[in-house]
Amino acid sequence: MEKKATSCTAILVGKNASIDGSTIIARDEDGYDGINPITFRVFPAKDYTGEHYVSSYNGLAVDLSGKGCRFTATPAGVDKKDGTLESGRWDEQGINEYNVAMSSTETETTNPRVLGHDPLVKNGVNEDSMLYLVLPFIRSAREGVQRLGSLIEKYGTGETNGIAFSDKDEVWYLETAGGHQWVAQRIPDDAYAIAPNNMCIQEIDFDDSDNFMYAPGIQEFVKKYHLNPYPGKFNFRKIFATEDEADAYYNTPRTWYGQKLFNPSIEQEPTSQDMPFIRRPEKKIAVEDVEFFLSSHYNQTPYDPMGTYSSGTPDEMKRFRSIALDRNQSSCILQIRNDVPAEYAAIQWINFGFHSYSPYVPFFTNVNDTPANYAYAPEEAEPEKSAYWMYKLLEVIVEPRYHEFINEVNAFRDQCQSYAVSRVDAITAGAAHKSGQELINFLTAENEISANHTTTSARKLLNSSIHQALLNSKFQFERGDNL
Repeated sequence: MEKKATSCTAILVGKNASIDGSTIIARDEDGYDGINPITFRVFPAKDYTGEHYVSSYNGLAVDLSGKGCRFTATPAGVDKKDGTLESGRWDEQGINEYNVAMSSTETETTNPRVLGHDPLVKNGVNEDSMLYLVLPFIRSAREGVQRLGSLIEKYGTGETNGIAFSDKDEVWYLETAGGHQWVAQRIPDDAYAIAPNNMCIQEIDFDDSDNFMYAPGIQEFVKKYHLNPYPGKFNFRKIFATEDEADAYYNTPRTWYGQKLFNPSIEQEPTSQDMPFIRRPEKKIAVEDVEFFLSSHYNQTPYDPMGTYSSGTPDEMKRFRSIALDRNQSSCILQIRNDVPAEYAAIQWINFGFHSYSPYVPFFTNVNDTPANYAYAPEEAEPEKSAYWMYKLLEVIVEPRYHEFINEVNAFRDQCQSYAVSRVDAITAGAAHKSGQELINFLTAENEISANHTTTSARKLLNSSIHQALLNSKFQFERGDNL
Protein backbone atom coordinates (compact mmCIF):
# COMPACT_ATOMS: atom_id res chain seq x y z
CA MET A 1 0.00 0.00 0.00
CA GLU A 2 1.39 3.39 -0.95
CA LYS A 3 0.61 6.76 0.57
CA LYS A 4 1.64 10.09 -0.88
CA ALA A 5 4.25 12.10 0.95
CA THR A 6 3.07 15.27 2.60
CA SER A 7 4.48 18.77 2.53
CA CYS A 8 4.60 20.58 5.83
CA THR A 9 5.99 23.55 7.76
CA ALA A 10 7.84 23.25 11.07
CA ILE A 11 9.23 25.59 13.73
CA LEU A 12 11.52 24.78 16.66
CA VAL A 13 12.12 27.05 19.67
CA GLY A 14 14.81 26.74 22.35
CA LYS A 15 13.89 27.19 26.01
CA ASN A 16 15.59 30.58 26.39
CA ALA A 17 13.97 31.88 23.20
CA SER A 18 10.45 31.12 24.45
CA ILE A 19 8.55 33.52 26.65
CA ASP A 20 8.03 31.06 29.53
CA GLY A 21 11.11 28.84 29.32
CA SER A 22 9.36 26.03 27.43
CA THR A 23 10.91 24.05 24.64
CA ILE A 24 8.66 23.96 21.58
CA ILE A 25 8.61 21.90 18.41
CA ALA A 26 5.65 22.32 16.09
CA ARG A 27 4.56 21.31 12.61
CA ASP A 28 1.69 21.56 10.15
CA GLU A 29 0.76 18.35 8.33
CA ASP A 30 -0.45 19.00 4.79
CA GLY A 31 -1.75 16.11 2.70
CA TYR A 32 -1.66 16.37 -1.08
CA ASP A 33 -5.19 15.00 -1.52
CA GLY A 34 -6.88 17.56 0.73
CA ILE A 35 -8.36 14.74 2.83
CA ASN A 36 -6.27 12.69 5.24
CA PRO A 37 -8.31 11.87 8.36
CA ILE A 38 -6.27 12.49 11.52
CA THR A 39 -6.98 11.61 15.14
CA PHE A 40 -5.42 12.21 18.55
CA ARG A 41 -4.66 9.01 20.46
CA VAL A 42 -2.73 7.74 23.46
CA PHE A 43 -1.01 4.36 23.32
CA PRO A 44 -0.22 2.55 26.60
CA ALA A 45 3.17 1.30 27.73
CA LYS A 46 3.87 -2.30 26.74
CA ASP A 47 6.59 -4.89 26.27
CA TYR A 48 7.59 -4.96 22.59
CA THR A 49 9.74 -8.10 22.93
CA GLY A 50 8.85 -10.51 20.15
CA GLU A 51 6.91 -7.99 18.07
CA HIS A 52 7.65 -8.22 14.35
CA TYR A 53 6.78 -4.79 12.99
CA VAL A 54 5.92 -4.58 9.29
CA SER A 55 5.04 -1.29 7.60
CA SER A 56 1.74 -1.41 5.74
CA TYR A 57 3.07 1.17 3.28
CA ASN A 58 6.46 -0.08 2.12
CA GLY A 59 7.03 -3.46 3.77
CA LEU A 60 9.80 -2.40 6.16
CA ALA A 61 10.27 -5.23 8.68
CA VAL A 62 11.85 -4.64 12.11
CA ASP A 63 12.02 -7.01 15.09
CA LEU A 64 11.38 -5.04 18.27
CA SER A 65 12.36 -5.82 21.84
CA GLY A 66 12.27 -4.22 25.26
CA LYS A 67 9.70 -2.31 27.25
CA GLY A 68 8.24 0.78 25.67
CA CYS A 69 6.57 3.70 27.44
CA ARG A 70 3.19 5.34 26.93
CA PHE A 71 2.99 7.95 24.17
CA THR A 72 0.50 10.20 22.42
CA ALA A 73 0.25 10.52 18.65
CA THR A 74 -1.82 12.03 15.85
CA PRO A 75 -2.22 9.01 13.58
CA ALA A 76 -3.60 9.01 10.07
CA GLY A 77 -5.78 6.10 9.01
CA VAL A 78 -7.87 5.52 12.14
CA ASP A 79 -11.14 4.76 10.40
CA LYS A 80 -13.02 2.46 12.76
CA LYS A 81 -15.09 3.36 15.79
CA ASP A 82 -13.00 0.99 17.91
CA GLY A 83 -9.88 2.96 16.96
CA THR A 84 -8.40 0.27 14.72
CA LEU A 85 -5.43 1.48 12.71
CA GLU A 86 -6.87 -0.18 9.64
CA SER A 87 -4.62 1.55 7.13
CA GLY A 88 -1.47 0.78 9.09
CA ARG A 89 0.52 2.92 11.52
CA TRP A 90 1.31 6.52 10.62
CA ASP A 91 1.64 8.24 13.97
CA GLU A 92 3.18 11.60 12.98
CA GLN A 93 3.61 13.64 16.22
CA GLY A 94 3.48 13.00 19.92
CA ILE A 95 4.95 13.15 23.44
CA ASN A 96 5.93 10.15 25.56
CA GLU A 97 5.62 9.64 29.31
CA TYR A 98 9.19 10.88 29.84
CA ASN A 99 8.20 14.24 28.29
CA VAL A 100 10.14 13.63 25.10
CA ALA A 101 8.44 15.06 22.01
CA MET A 102 8.90 13.90 18.43
CA SER A 103 7.53 15.31 15.19
CA SER A 104 8.00 13.11 12.15
CA THR A 105 8.39 14.40 9.61
CA GLU A 106 9.17 17.35 7.34
CA THR A 107 9.35 16.17 3.71
CA GLU A 108 12.55 17.30 1.97
CA THR A 109 14.52 16.45 -1.18
CA THR A 110 18.05 15.21 -1.96
CA ASN A 111 19.78 16.34 -5.13
CA PRO A 112 20.08 13.83 -8.01
CA ARG A 113 23.87 13.63 -7.82
CA VAL A 114 23.83 12.37 -4.24
CA LEU A 115 20.98 9.98 -5.03
CA GLY A 116 23.10 8.47 -7.80
CA HIS A 117 25.70 7.40 -5.25
CA ASP A 118 23.32 6.53 -2.37
CA PRO A 119 19.85 5.74 -3.74
CA LEU A 120 16.75 5.77 -1.58
CA VAL A 121 15.82 2.39 -0.12
CA LYS A 122 12.35 1.24 -1.16
CA ASN A 123 11.58 -0.59 2.09
CA GLY A 124 13.57 1.63 4.42
CA VAL A 125 12.54 3.52 7.57
CA ASN A 126 10.05 6.04 6.21
CA GLU A 127 7.80 8.67 7.72
CA ASP A 128 5.03 6.21 8.57
CA SER A 129 7.31 4.09 10.79
CA MET A 130 9.61 6.56 12.50
CA LEU A 131 7.57 7.61 15.51
CA TYR A 132 6.42 4.09 16.41
CA LEU A 133 9.97 2.70 16.17
CA VAL A 134 11.51 5.52 18.23
CA LEU A 135 9.23 7.46 20.62
CA PRO A 136 8.25 4.58 22.95
CA PHE A 137 11.91 3.73 23.59
CA ILE A 138 13.62 7.05 24.39
CA ARG A 139 14.08 9.16 27.51
CA SER A 140 15.63 12.28 25.95
CA ALA A 141 15.72 14.19 22.67
CA ARG A 142 19.35 13.19 22.22
CA GLU A 143 18.43 9.52 22.58
CA GLY A 144 15.78 10.04 19.91
CA VAL A 145 18.35 11.32 17.43
CA GLN A 146 20.69 8.42 18.20
CA ARG A 147 17.99 5.74 17.88
CA LEU A 148 16.55 7.05 14.64
CA GLY A 149 20.02 7.60 13.19
CA SER A 150 21.01 4.02 13.93
CA LEU A 151 17.82 2.71 12.31
CA ILE A 152 18.51 4.71 9.15
CA GLU A 153 22.07 3.40 9.03
CA LYS A 154 20.84 -0.19 9.36
CA TYR A 155 17.69 -0.18 7.21
CA GLY A 156 18.10 2.92 5.04
CA THR A 157 15.25 5.26 4.17
CA GLY A 158 13.08 5.70 1.11
CA GLU A 159 12.48 9.41 1.69
CA THR A 160 14.35 12.60 2.50
CA ASN A 161 12.99 14.00 5.74
CA GLY A 162 13.53 16.35 8.67
CA ILE A 163 12.56 15.11 12.14
CA ALA A 164 12.29 17.20 15.33
CA PHE A 165 12.93 16.03 18.90
CA SER A 166 12.67 17.89 22.19
CA ASP A 167 12.73 17.41 25.92
CA LYS A 168 12.68 20.01 28.70
CA ASP A 169 16.25 21.08 27.99
CA GLU A 170 17.13 20.38 24.36
CA VAL A 171 15.65 20.75 20.88
CA TRP A 172 17.18 18.76 18.00
CA TYR A 173 16.55 18.60 14.26
CA LEU A 174 17.64 15.54 12.25
CA GLU A 175 17.75 15.49 8.46
CA THR A 176 18.21 12.49 6.19
CA ALA A 177 19.78 12.50 2.72
CA GLY A 178 20.01 9.76 0.15
CA GLY A 179 19.38 6.26 1.41
CA HIS A 180 21.63 6.23 4.49
CA GLN A 181 23.08 9.69 5.25
CA TRP A 182 21.92 11.88 8.13
CA VAL A 183 22.97 14.78 10.33
CA ALA A 184 21.37 16.40 13.37
CA GLN A 185 21.85 19.78 14.99
CA ARG A 186 20.86 21.01 18.42
CA ILE A 187 18.93 24.27 18.27
CA PRO A 188 20.67 26.72 20.64
CA ASP A 189 18.66 27.50 23.75
CA ASP A 190 18.31 31.17 22.78
CA ALA A 191 17.34 30.50 19.15
CA TYR A 192 14.57 29.29 16.88
CA ALA A 193 14.57 27.55 13.52
CA ILE A 194 12.06 27.25 10.68
CA ALA A 195 11.88 24.25 8.36
CA PRO A 196 9.77 24.24 5.19
CA ASN A 197 10.21 21.41 2.65
CA ASN A 198 13.89 21.91 1.88
CA MET A 199 17.06 20.89 3.69
CA CYS A 200 17.90 23.37 6.40
CA ILE A 201 21.02 22.39 8.37
CA GLN A 202 24.14 24.21 7.22
CA GLU A 203 27.72 24.03 8.62
CA ILE A 204 28.54 20.84 10.55
CA ASP A 205 31.16 20.90 13.28
CA PHE A 206 32.31 17.29 13.53
CA ASP A 207 34.27 18.06 16.71
CA ASP A 208 31.25 19.44 18.60
CA SER A 209 29.37 16.40 19.87
CA ASP A 210 27.28 18.58 22.20
CA ASN A 211 25.54 20.23 19.26
CA PHE A 212 25.96 17.92 16.26
CA MET A 213 25.40 14.23 15.48
CA TYR A 214 25.78 12.48 12.15
CA ALA A 215 26.05 9.19 10.29
CA PRO A 216 29.52 7.77 11.03
CA GLY A 217 30.59 7.49 7.38
CA ILE A 218 29.17 10.72 6.00
CA GLN A 219 32.52 12.54 5.67
CA GLU A 220 34.09 9.62 3.82
CA PHE A 221 31.03 9.32 1.58
CA VAL A 222 31.26 12.98 0.55
CA LYS A 223 35.01 12.76 0.00
CA LYS A 224 34.86 9.49 -1.99
CA TYR A 225 32.32 10.81 -4.49
CA HIS A 226 33.64 14.41 -4.66
CA LEU A 227 30.34 15.91 -3.52
CA ASN A 228 31.52 19.01 -1.64
CA PRO A 229 31.52 22.14 -3.84
CA TYR A 230 33.14 24.19 -1.04
CA PRO A 231 36.24 22.32 0.22
CA GLY A 232 37.36 23.27 3.71
CA LYS A 233 33.76 23.50 4.92
CA PHE A 234 31.00 20.95 5.36
CA ASN A 235 27.71 22.69 4.55
CA PHE A 236 25.12 19.91 4.62
CA ARG A 237 22.57 22.00 2.74
CA LYS A 238 24.97 22.92 -0.07
CA ILE A 239 26.22 19.34 -0.47
CA PHE A 240 22.96 17.40 -0.28
CA ALA A 241 20.02 19.74 -1.01
CA THR A 242 18.33 20.55 -4.30
CA GLU A 243 18.21 24.37 -3.98
CA ASP A 244 16.38 24.74 -7.29
CA GLU A 245 13.77 27.14 -8.64
CA ALA A 246 10.95 25.11 -7.10
CA ASP A 247 12.54 25.53 -3.65
CA ALA A 248 12.76 29.29 -4.16
CA TYR A 249 9.00 29.62 -4.72
CA TYR A 250 7.60 26.67 -2.78
CA ASN A 251 9.84 26.57 0.30
CA THR A 252 12.05 29.53 1.11
CA PRO A 253 9.22 32.12 1.26
CA ARG A 254 7.86 30.31 4.33
CA THR A 255 11.22 30.69 6.07
CA TRP A 256 11.29 34.33 4.97
CA TYR A 257 7.87 35.02 6.49
CA GLY A 258 8.66 33.31 9.79
CA GLN A 259 11.92 35.20 10.14
CA LYS A 260 10.09 38.39 9.18
CA LEU A 261 7.77 37.79 12.15
CA PHE A 262 10.49 37.09 14.71
CA ASN A 263 13.33 39.22 13.27
CA PRO A 264 11.49 42.11 11.58
CA SER A 265 14.61 44.30 11.37
CA ILE A 266 16.36 41.88 8.98
CA GLU A 267 15.84 42.49 5.26
CA GLN A 268 15.76 39.34 3.09
CA GLU A 269 14.31 38.24 -0.23
CA PRO A 270 11.56 35.60 -0.07
CA THR A 271 13.33 33.52 -2.72
CA SER A 272 16.80 33.62 -1.15
CA GLN A 273 18.46 30.20 -0.84
CA ASP A 274 20.92 31.52 1.76
CA MET A 275 18.66 32.40 4.68
CA PRO A 276 20.13 30.92 7.86
CA PHE A 277 18.48 27.95 9.53
CA ILE A 278 19.19 29.28 13.05
CA ARG A 279 18.06 32.75 14.19
CA ARG A 280 18.03 34.56 17.54
CA PRO A 281 14.60 36.20 17.80
CA GLU A 282 14.20 39.89 18.55
CA LYS A 283 11.48 39.07 21.07
CA LYS A 284 10.56 36.06 23.19
CA ILE A 285 8.33 33.59 21.34
CA ALA A 286 5.04 32.44 22.88
CA VAL A 287 2.85 29.49 21.93
CA GLU A 288 0.43 32.06 20.47
CA ASP A 289 3.19 33.31 18.14
CA VAL A 290 3.79 29.76 16.95
CA GLU A 291 0.06 29.35 16.39
CA PHE A 292 -0.04 32.52 14.29
CA PHE A 293 2.94 31.46 12.18
CA LEU A 294 1.56 27.98 11.48
CA SER A 295 -1.86 29.46 10.59
CA SER A 296 -0.49 32.28 8.45
CA HIS A 297 -0.72 33.04 4.74
CA TYR A 298 1.77 35.89 4.28
CA ASN A 299 -0.59 38.15 6.21
CA GLN A 300 -0.10 41.88 5.60
CA THR A 301 2.20 41.32 2.63
CA PRO A 302 1.51 41.49 -1.13
CA TYR A 303 1.82 37.69 -1.25
CA ASP A 304 -1.31 36.97 0.81
CA PRO A 305 -3.51 34.73 -1.43
CA MET A 306 -6.56 35.89 0.53
CA GLY A 307 -5.85 39.52 -0.32
CA THR A 308 -6.42 40.50 3.30
CA TYR A 309 -5.21 44.00 4.20
CA SER A 310 -2.63 43.88 1.41
CA SER A 311 -2.17 45.51 -1.97
CA GLY A 312 -0.76 42.58 -3.88
CA THR A 313 -1.36 42.12 -7.58
CA PRO A 314 -3.08 38.91 -8.76
CA ASP A 315 0.35 37.60 -9.73
CA GLU A 316 1.90 38.41 -6.34
CA MET A 317 -1.01 36.83 -4.46
CA LYS A 318 -0.37 33.51 -6.23
CA ARG A 319 3.42 33.67 -6.34
CA PHE A 320 4.39 31.65 -3.26
CA ARG A 321 3.13 28.53 -1.53
CA SER A 322 1.32 29.61 1.64
CA ILE A 323 1.67 27.97 5.05
CA ALA A 324 -2.10 27.82 5.58
CA LEU A 325 -3.71 26.24 2.53
CA ASP A 326 -6.46 23.84 1.56
CA ARG A 327 -4.28 20.77 2.15
CA ASN A 328 -3.90 21.48 5.90
CA GLN A 329 -4.84 18.36 7.89
CA SER A 330 -3.52 18.83 11.40
CA SER A 331 -1.10 21.02 13.30
CA CYS A 332 0.62 20.16 16.58
CA ILE A 333 2.57 22.35 18.97
CA LEU A 334 4.53 20.11 21.35
CA GLN A 335 5.33 22.15 24.45
CA ILE A 336 7.47 20.95 27.36
CA ARG A 337 7.25 23.46 30.21
CA ASN A 338 10.03 24.10 32.72
CA ASP A 339 8.14 26.05 35.38
CA VAL A 340 5.90 23.22 36.62
CA PRO A 341 6.46 19.62 37.80
CA ALA A 342 7.25 17.08 35.07
CA GLU A 343 4.02 15.15 35.71
CA TYR A 344 1.98 17.86 34.01
CA ALA A 345 4.61 19.81 32.07
CA ALA A 346 3.84 18.41 28.61
CA ILE A 347 1.06 19.86 26.44
CA GLN A 348 0.15 18.86 22.88
CA TRP A 349 -1.73 21.72 21.24
CA ILE A 350 -3.83 20.34 18.36
CA ASN A 351 -5.52 22.04 15.43
CA PHE A 352 -7.50 19.99 12.87
CA GLY A 353 -8.71 21.22 9.48
CA PHE A 354 -7.67 24.47 7.81
CA HIS A 355 -5.48 26.15 10.38
CA SER A 356 -6.59 29.73 9.65
CA TYR A 357 -10.18 28.85 10.59
CA SER A 358 -9.87 26.29 13.38
CA PRO A 359 -8.41 26.70 16.89
CA TYR A 360 -5.55 25.08 18.79
CA VAL A 361 -6.74 23.05 21.77
CA PRO A 362 -4.31 22.29 24.64
CA PHE A 363 -4.21 18.62 25.64
CA PHE A 364 -2.10 17.52 28.61
CA THR A 365 -0.32 14.31 27.62
CA ASN A 366 -0.02 12.46 30.96
CA VAL A 367 -3.37 10.79 30.28
CA ASN A 368 -4.89 7.37 29.66
CA ASP A 369 -7.41 8.36 26.98
CA THR A 370 -8.32 11.18 24.59
CA PRO A 371 -11.65 12.93 23.87
CA ALA A 372 -13.95 10.78 21.74
CA ASN A 373 -14.39 13.20 18.83
CA TYR A 374 -10.63 13.72 18.60
CA ALA A 375 -10.01 9.96 18.60
CA TYR A 376 -12.36 9.26 15.69
CA ALA A 377 -11.88 10.20 12.04
CA PRO A 378 -13.42 7.77 9.52
CA GLU A 379 -12.84 7.89 5.78
CA GLU A 380 -16.35 9.25 5.22
CA ALA A 381 -17.39 12.63 6.62
CA GLU A 382 -19.02 12.48 10.08
CA PRO A 383 -18.75 16.04 11.46
CA GLU A 384 -21.11 15.32 14.37
CA LYS A 385 -18.77 12.64 15.76
CA SER A 386 -15.36 13.63 14.49
CA ALA A 387 -13.43 16.83 15.28
CA TYR A 388 -11.37 16.37 12.12
CA TRP A 389 -14.46 16.31 9.93
CA MET A 390 -16.16 19.12 11.85
CA TYR A 391 -13.28 21.46 11.05
CA LYS A 392 -13.06 20.23 7.46
CA LEU A 393 -16.75 21.15 7.08
CA LEU A 394 -15.99 24.60 8.48
CA GLU A 395 -13.31 25.00 5.81
CA VAL A 396 -15.76 24.03 3.04
CA ILE A 397 -18.29 26.63 4.20
CA VAL A 398 -15.92 29.52 4.93
CA GLU A 399 -13.48 29.23 2.03
CA PRO A 400 -15.81 30.42 -0.80
CA ARG A 401 -16.97 33.35 1.37
CA TYR A 402 -13.70 34.20 3.07
CA HIS A 403 -14.12 37.99 3.27
CA GLU A 404 -17.75 37.60 4.31
CA PHE A 405 -17.01 35.24 7.22
CA ILE A 406 -13.43 35.92 8.31
CA ASN A 407 -14.23 38.48 11.04
CA GLU A 408 -16.58 36.01 12.72
CA VAL A 409 -14.01 33.23 12.30
CA ASN A 410 -11.25 35.35 13.81
CA ALA A 411 -13.46 36.27 16.76
CA PHE A 412 -14.13 32.56 17.31
CA ARG A 413 -10.41 31.72 17.18
CA ASP A 414 -9.56 34.58 19.56
CA GLN A 415 -12.16 33.37 22.03
CA CYS A 416 -10.84 29.81 21.79
CA GLN A 417 -7.29 31.03 22.28
CA SER A 418 -8.19 32.96 25.42
CA TYR A 419 -10.13 29.97 26.69
CA ALA A 420 -7.14 27.71 26.03
CA VAL A 421 -4.83 29.96 28.02
CA SER A 422 -7.26 30.02 30.94
CA ARG A 423 -7.64 26.24 30.76
CA VAL A 424 -3.88 25.69 30.99
CA ASP A 425 -3.81 27.93 34.06
CA ALA A 426 -6.77 26.20 35.70
CA ILE A 427 -5.63 22.64 34.97
CA THR A 428 -2.10 23.43 36.13
CA ALA A 429 -3.47 24.80 39.41
CA GLY A 430 -5.79 21.81 39.84
CA ALA A 431 -2.97 19.33 39.21
CA ALA A 432 -0.69 20.82 41.85
CA HIS A 433 -1.76 18.54 44.72
CA LYS A 434 -2.38 15.35 42.75
CA SER A 435 -0.08 12.52 41.76
CA GLY A 436 -0.05 9.04 40.29
CA GLN A 437 -3.29 7.62 38.90
CA GLU A 438 -5.35 10.39 40.48
CA LEU A 439 -3.41 12.97 38.47
CA ILE A 440 -3.69 10.95 35.24
CA ASN A 441 -7.46 10.62 35.70
CA PHE A 442 -7.74 14.35 36.47
CA LEU A 443 -5.82 15.42 33.35
CA THR A 444 -7.80 12.97 31.19
CA ALA A 445 -11.10 14.41 32.42
CA GLU A 446 -9.92 18.01 32.06
CA ASN A 447 -8.86 17.38 28.44
CA GLU A 448 -12.41 16.18 27.79
CA ILE A 449 -13.82 19.43 29.20
CA SER A 450 -11.48 21.50 27.01
CA ALA A 451 -12.47 19.56 23.90
CA ASN A 452 -16.19 19.74 24.65
CA HIS A 453 -16.15 23.51 25.19
CA THR A 454 -14.24 24.20 21.98
CA THR A 455 -16.39 21.75 20.02
CA THR A 456 -19.57 23.48 21.23
CA SER A 457 -18.16 26.86 20.16
CA ALA A 458 -17.17 25.48 16.76
CA ARG A 459 -20.64 24.06 16.18
CA LYS A 460 -22.20 27.43 16.96
CA LEU A 461 -19.91 29.03 14.37
CA LEU A 462 -20.82 26.32 11.86
CA ASN A 463 -24.56 26.87 12.38
CA SER A 464 -24.18 30.63 12.09
CA SER A 465 -22.09 30.31 8.91
CA ILE A 466 -24.54 27.89 7.29
CA HIS A 467 -27.51 30.19 7.99
CA GLN A 468 -25.63 33.21 6.70
CA ALA A 469 -24.51 31.38 3.56
CA LEU A 470 -28.09 30.29 2.80
CA LEU A 471 -29.46 33.79 3.28
CA ASN A 472 -26.86 35.14 0.85
CA SER A 473 -27.41 32.54 -1.84
CA LYS A 474 -27.23 33.89 -5.41
CA PHE A 475 -30.23 31.76 -6.36
CA GLN A 476 -32.90 34.01 -4.90
CA PHE A 477 -36.00 35.51 -6.57
CA GLU A 478 -38.72 37.52 -4.89
CA ARG A 479 -42.25 37.25 -6.31
CA GLY A 480 -43.15 40.88 -5.80
CA ASP A 481 -46.21 42.41 -4.12
CA ASN A 482 -48.50 42.00 -7.13
CA LEU A 483 -48.43 38.16 -7.17
